[in-house]
Amino acid sequence: MDDVKYRVAVIGGTGPQGKGLGYRFAKGGHTVVLGSRAAEKGEAVAAEVREKLAGAASAGEVTGAANVDAVEQCDVVLLAVPYDGHDELVASLPLAGKTVISCVNPLAFDKRGAHGKVINNGEGSAAESAQELAPDATVVGAFHNVSAVGLWEEPDDLDEDVIVVGDVVEAKQVAMALAASVTGRVGIDGGKLRLARQLEPFTAVLISINRKYKVHSGLRITGLAEQH
Repeated sequence: MDDVKYRVAVIGGTGPQGKGLGYRFAKGGHTVVLGSRAAEKGEAVAAEVREKLAGAASAGEVTGAANVDAVEQCDVVLLAVPYDGHDELVASLPLAGKTVISCVNPLAFDKRGAHGKVINNGEGSAAESAQELAPDATVVGAFHNVSAVGLWEEPDDLDEDVIVVGDVVEAKQVAMALAASVTGRVGIDGGKLRLARQLEPFTAVLISINRKYKVHSGLRITGLAEQH
């Protein structure tokens, strides 16, 4: 499934996570449209990504566009936006019929560090909110725990795994295939969409580890077949 090339709109494509994932997807041969509130900003960051891709064999095309235009150009949409303002933005996008990948982490920070926000009294997540707001799209959760710094600065594939959750197998397979552009391995099917409630706040644990050990940590799942 990782031989298929996708057209991916990255909403939040000018932020560190969106830019880094867009770069990795394009490096893997996928076509990427970086979305922004302003088309000019999206194109400026796209130029930065194209410059970084210079000389990369078989890299995909990277352009910038306003968010709605980016979505309309693509079949796959990555949500890489802050949780603040997430619901309003998602509701404004033409997501019907799209495969939507959410890597949104609802986090909060205080004097004790990062921690996960409680969504819908513990019975919700950013990914589930996106699905409720866009019922005619198919939402999966993935790429929550991947370091933005590693995505942009690490020259090789990241030595970690991407866990994908969702209720539709075919949509999960899209995100699992895109994961190969990041880690060199297809992603891991982690179960149903509701498990985003565990994946999203777990990022706070990695942030804590990063601060303690001065690293950019990731998740690695052991015990699977060699292809992972």
